[in-house]
Amino acid sequence: MTFSDVFKNSFLESVEAFTVTDLLIGMVFAVVISLFIFWTYKKTFTGIMYSPGFSLTLIGLCLVTTLVIMAVTSNVVLSLGMVGALSIVRFRAAIKDPMEIVFLFWSIAVGIVIGAGMIPLALTGSVIIGVILMIFANRRQSGTPYILVLSCTDDVAEKNAVERAKSSVAKFMTKSKTVNSSGIELTAQVRLKDGETSFVNSLSALEGVSNATLVSYSGEFVS
Repeated sequence: MTFSDVFKNSFLESVEAFTVTDLLIGMVFAVVISLFIFWTYKKTFTGIMYSPGFSLTLIGLCLVTTLVIMAVTSNVVLSLGMVGALSIVRFRAAIKDPMEIVFLFWSIAVGIVIGAGMIPLALTGSVIIGVILMIFANRRQSGTPYILVLSCTDDVAEKNAVERAKSSVAKFMTKSKTVNSSGIELTAQVRLKDGETSFVNSLSALEGVSNATLVSYSGEFVS
């Protein structure tokens, strides 16, 4: 027997013991933790349109990754083949929110850790990540920025509207200004005082202000 034969036999016979109990335990913990990831994503979502499909993807991704890692860790030859198969996979789904990348990697990481048999690590790490995300998401939501759009007929009306707006909000920052034959359109980023929006009514009632619109803004902003 040559060294090549020994090498091949050692790889082909290196299959670890695998039982249905291991599979069930791993999949149960994967479901529990993926549901926690699903709940955290739902509670920390700050975008415009919530996607139930993406939430279900987090659960499915965790389960599939767990199954794949269990198979890979039980057989060296299978692991090499899996690496080759996954190397040709290309994902073309567009990521609308950078936070979605965090949740995708979280689901994949949990699947890998559970598949490798380190369930306590998956549980502890997921709890820590979830708590941190909840804390910072709540802080972000408490100071949600808004976009205020004012349509004024002249400079005097613009000045009065801006002064009224600045006195009614916690923060006012001009973002753009458009001047044409029909008047002036001013766009500003504002932070509300205790969520109060009644000042928009008083702005629209000012002389020379034809329109006052307040829109929730979920994108990046200057602190």
